[in-house]
Amino acid sequence: MSFDLSEDHQMVKDMVKKLADEEIAPRAAHYDETREFPWENCKKLAELGLMGVTVPEEYGGAGMDTLAYVTVIEELSRACASTGVVAAVQNSLATFPLLKFGTEELKKKYLPQLASGEKIGAYALTEPNAGSDAASLKTTCRLEGDHWVLDGQKNWITNSTAAEIYIVYAT
Repeated sequence: MSFDLSEDHQMVKDMVKKLADEEIAPRAAHYDETREFPWENCKKLAELGLMGVTVPEEYGGAGMDTLAYVTVIEELSRACASTGVVAAVQNSLATFPLLKFGTEELKKKYLPQLASGEKIGAYALTEPNAGSDAASLKTTCRLEGDHWVLDGQKNWITNSTAAEIYIVYAT
């Protein structure tokens, strides 16, 4: 059994490695030292379609598979951990719940914005007394009239300083 990357996957890896080495890595120390959100890096990722790697093309994404996604995150993280985390959250924790559980209306509204990098996504799972144990969440949501009400506390919300779209975990 061969574990070599396919030609397409190798092409993705080479493209992202070049980007990471030439444009992402030189800014990594700056982002680490200043704790700034890596906007410049995100703009570069968006230009190459890397903010929606597994998002289907019909929603503005690249329509690639999981191996391509993992390859992208691996190369980005090698060059700049902050950029790797932002891209991982954008490409999985912000988009996957919409793909899996979102209505068609929500998919059409939010996925193109996330996949293009126009908007940054965040996910809110961790709670003060539950940590990241999804089975112990206390945050609830309920429909009141025609609006949903979220009731609870979240902390450690990844990408929260830059996000405009939030995936909030609740029961």
